[in-house]
Amino acid sequence: MRTVPDVVTQKLLHLPDTPGVYLWKAADGTVLYVGKAKRLKPRVRSYVTTDHAQTSKTRVLMEHVADLETIVVPSEEHALILEHNLIKEHHPRFNVMLRDDKTYPYVKVTVREPYPRVLVTRRVVDDGARYYGPFTDVGAMRRALNVVKRVFTVRSCRWDMPTEMPERACLDYHIKRCKGPCVGAQSLASYRAMIDEVVAFFDGKADDVIGRVQLRMAEAAEALEFERAAEMRDALRHLEHYEEPSIIVDVEGHDRDVIGFARDGDDACVTLLKVRGGKLLARDQRFLEQAEGESDAAVLGAYLAGSYRALPDRAVEVLLPLSPDDLDLLEPALAPTRVLLPQRGLKRELLDLAEKNARHLLEEFKLAEDETEERAGDPVYELGRALGLAKIPRALVCFDNSTAQGKDNVGSIVWFENGRPRRSEYRTMRVTTVDESHGPDDFASMREVVGRYFRRRLDEAKPLPDLVVVDGGKGQLAAAHEALDALSLGALPLVSLAKREEEVFLFGRAEALHLSRRSPALRLLQQARDEAHRTAVGYNRKRRTMRTITSALLTIPGVGPTKRRELLRAFGSVEGVRAATPEQIAALKGFSAASAESLLAALRASAPDRPSDRPVDDSTDADPNP
Repeated sequence: MRTVPDVVTQKLLHLPDTPGVYLWKAADGTVLYVGKAKRLKPRVRSYVTTDHAQTSKTRVLMEHVADLETIVVPSEEHALILEHNLIKEHHPRFNVMLRDDKTYPYVKVTVREPYPRVLVTRRVVDDGARYYGPFTDVGAMRRALNVVKRVFTVRSCRWDMPTEMPERACLDYHIKRCKGPCVGAQSLASYRAMIDEVVAFFDGKADDVIGRVQLRMAEAAEALEFERAAEMRDALRHLEHYEEPSIIVDVEGHDRDVIGFARDGDDACVTLLKVRGGKLLARDQRFLEQAEGESDAAVLGAYLAGSYRALPDRAVEVLLPLSPDDLDLLEPALAPTRVLLPQRGLKRELLDLAEKNARHLLEEFKLAEDETEERAGDPVYELGRALGLAKIPRALVCFDNSTAQGKDNVGSIVWFENGRPRRSEYRTMRVTTVDESHGPDDFASMREVVGRYFRRRLDEAKPLPDLVVVDGGKGQLAAAHEALDALSLGALPLVSLAKREEEVFLFGRAEALHLSRRSPALRLLQQARDEAHRTAVGYNRKRRTMRTITSALLTIPGVGPTKRRELLRAFGSVEGVRAATPEQIAALKGFSAASAESLLAALRASAPDRPSDRPVDDSTDADPNP
C-alpha cells in the first residue's frame, strides 16, 4: 500500500460500501479531486492499493493528498449529480474542468407575467420564465432580437402591468413598435397570442409563425385594410430573411441536439448543434481542460452530466459520437431526452457536421493560445481517433527503404505537418550496416534508418513526431520499435501500413486494423507511405545512375576521380558529357582542348546509352545525407 497520511489510513478502514462521492484534499483543505462511486469502499481504496494501474495524473494527485472526505447518497444517480455540483463549487485542479457558461447571454421571455417581456440576461433562475441560449455569438442574438422587434410589438417598458399602468403611451406606441396595452389600445388576449408566436419563433418554429402572418395579411387585404396588410408584408420579409441562414440541414423535421467532440491531448472541445423542426438553428461550444489521463468517454460524460444536463431547452433526443462513461446513469438523469448513438444515415451526417465544428473550434483555441502555428485538417483528427491516440498526430514521420537487386540500399524519411507534406524535413540516407553481398535485408535496413534518424534528431534537440509510420508489415514494425526502444523512445506511437491489403498494424496489438477504403485516416497514411516510397525510389535511382555514370567514365584513360567529379558536377550524366562541346569541357578545371577531344572521342566510340544512363529528375529530393 502506498504511504499515505495517518488520517487517510484511518478513514480508509471504515469507508461505507454504498454509493457516494469522495473528495481528496490538500493539507490546507483545498479540494484536489472529486469523484463518484457505486461503492465507496473499493473505489477509494483502489487509489492506494493498485499503484501499477494508476495514471501519471493520479500518482501526482496522491503525492499531494493530506485528507479524505466522503458523502453518502441514496443512489448512483444522486452521486453523478452531486459530483458535478461539487466540481463546479470547488474547481478541483485534478478534475476535468468545464469553462463556466454564466457569462454567455440568454434571451428571457417572462411568460409568467400577464404582459410578458423579452429581455437579455446572463443569469438563469428558476422563475418560470422561458430562457433561450446561451448565445456564444452575441451578434446572432442581437439579430434575432431585431427580428422580434420588427415583427412582433413586444413592450420594452419596465411597468409591472397591470398593477402599474402609465397615464399615457410611450414613444414606442407612436412609432408603431408597441400597440399600447398599457393604455388599453391592445387587449390582453391579443398580447398573449403575440407572445405565443414569439415563443414559437425562438423554439425554432418560424414556419408556423410565417403561416399565421401570411393568413393575417390575407385577411387584412380582403378587408381592404391595406396599411395593416403592408405591415404584415414587411413582417414576412424580416421573418424570411432571418430564416435563410438558419436552414443548414433538413432531417425528418425533428427536434434534436447533436453533440460533436474533438480532443487533442489535454485539450478538448464539445459543440452542441440545436436542430429544431429539422433545421439547424444554433451552435454552442464548451472547452474542457485538465483532461490528461482521462478517456474520451469520461470527458464527454463530464460535459453531459454538467453543462448539457443543466440546459433548460434540451431537445427530445440527443445524438452522441461515442458512448460516454456511466451511460446507464446519465440516461435517467437526462430524461426525457433520449440518448442515441447513430452509426450511419442522416443522423450520422449530422454528427459528422458537429464533429467538424468541434475540430474547427479546437483549432481556433490552440491557435489563439500559440500551441500550434497552423490548422490540422480533418484527416489528422480522423487518424488520431482511428488509432486511439490521446494526442492527434500533427507531426507524422514515415519511413521506407529501396534497393535494386540488393545494391544501392537506401532509406527515405518524409515529414507531414498537420496533414500536409513538409518537404524541408524530408531526408534520405544510404544504408551502411547491411552486407549487400548476402542480398537485401529490409528489417535490418529499417532498423538502421529509424535508429540513425532519431539519434540525430535527439542529438540536435529537434522536436519528435507525434506518430511514426513505416512501410511494411509486422516485421518492419518490430524492427522500427527495436531502434526506437534502443533510444528510450519506445513510447512513441508507432504503426505500419502493409501494401497488399492496406492493413494497419499497431505495435502491441496482435490484430491488424482495417480502415475503410474511403476513410480520410487511411488516405493520409497512404499519402505519407506513397511519398516516402517515391522519395526512396528516386534516391535509389539517383545512386544507381551515379554509379553507372562513374563506371562508364572509369574506362576512359586520363580521367581520374577529380576530373570525374568535375564532369558530373557540370553535365550530370554520361549523356550530358557526350552532348557537350570540346570548348565546354576544356573550360573545366584540369582539362585542355586536346584532353577534351580525346574524352569525347572515347565516349563516342563506347557502347550506346542504356536506360539506366539516362538523366533522372530528382530535384524534389532532399540532400542525400541528413
